[in-house]
Amino acid sequence: MPKSAAVQAHRLRSAAIALLLAATSCAQLPPTSSVVIPPVPGGAARIWIYRNDAPNEPNQTPYARLNGQIAGVVQLNGAFYRDVPPGYYTVAVDSYGAPYSHQFAEFNLGGGQEAFVKVLSMRDKVGSSEGLRTFFFTQLVPPDIARPEIAGTPFYGSS
Repeated sequence: MPKSAAVQAHRLRSAAIALLLAATSCAQLPPTSSVVIPPVPGGAARIWIYRNDAPNEPNQTPYARLNGQIAGVVQLNGAFYRDVPPGYYTVAVDSYGAPYSHQFAEFNLGGGQEAFVKVLSMRDKVGSSEGLRTFFFTQLVPPDIARPEIAGTPFYGSS
């Protein structure tokens, strides 16, 4: 094989390998409805955190916090859950400012219970040159509404 043909073949193989690696690393997560979700462990409770955004929503991924401690990262159109001890919980997300006084979901959970918390956002113009800032807030959602909303979203894990 002439030198230029060998170089061309090497480049072609390198490009094919790079394309294959890119395709496998960009694999989509399965929808929540296709993941086998185990029952809530005995003596524990479960908190689901999810986000269903419209196409024009901000692509920021804030931390979700359970009683002030980081529980995970809220992904666009994603869902995850945390198994927790029964008790009182405040679910918050890191946000710029506070759009209104009731921006965090607060609730009590008993053993075997589940809570579904939706992360919502709204954008607000800040200053004349700073642009838009995003306010994130959480809302407790009834299970019969939340389950269908998270069924098609990618599942980002549990603990």
